[in-house]
Amino acid sequence: MTGTSVPTRIPVLLYHAVMDDPPDWIAEFTVTPKEFASQLDAIAASGRTPVTVGTLAAHLASGAPLPDRPVALTFDDGFADLVGPTAEALAERELPATAYLTTGAITPGRPCLLPPAPMMTLDQAPRLEGYGMEVGAHTATHAQLDTLAPAALRRELRESKAVLEDTLGHEVRHLAYPHGYNSPAVRRAAAAAGYTSAVAVRHALSSGNDQIYRIARLIVRRTHTVADVERWMEGRGARTAPYPDSLPTIGWRMYRRTRALVRGAEFAG
Repeated sequence: MTGTSVPTRIPVLLYHAVMDDPPDWIAEFTVTPKEFASQLDAIAASGRTPVTVGTLAAHLASGAPLPDRPVALTFDDGFADLVGPTAEALAERELPATAYLTTGAITPGRPCLLPPAPMMTLDQAPRLEGYGMEVGAHTATHAQLDTLAPAALRRELRESKAVLEDTLGHEVRHLAYPHGYNSPAVRRAAAAAGYTSAVAVRHALSSGNDQIYRIARLIVRRTHTVADVERWMEGRGARTAPYPDSLPTIGWRMYRRTRALVRGAEFAG
């Protein structure tokens, strides 16, 4: 059943790893399997209808209908749990989701800026679709896209898309910016590379008039609880996109660009 009104607050949750003993570098953005199950149960009980980012993007692009109270679940990078217990937990509750894969991190021998961690492998990507998940790209090396020269930016966007398309046998249309780092130039490059949507972070609720190449997500940290998830499901606990970048955000981008001129491409994290 689809609604006729434009939804004003849409929680799009961003998960990373789901494990008990994560590497230190990703621990802040990891939830335990027990906590994850509790959060999924809260989402299922909230009365919201889970949709993929593709469904949300179709609404933003053309006004395609959405349920009255949608929610979207996303997973970045491609940690090892995703293709096993995490996908199974989602499937058990009939919760669709979108997985954004960093191709360099899941392909042995390929360059990648992500620190070591248990990762799935590229040849497992079709299994995610078997669980009912939508697969998108998360670049090749997980660089800070808004600090890259144009040629390097194009390579990050196009290589990951092509690798995933070769593996899955169909077009990959959706992108996640590593650590949410983007800019007007990055968003234009994403569109030119053939993506029809892109998600950022912003730690904000999305909305029915969000920016299709900067869809806001709520980043789930290990300190977040079921109560936080319940507030987000109620459309509370965070601001609502779209809104302009703040001066500190613009200043931080300029600083990172300057640093990249000296150090080269850096891990977005």
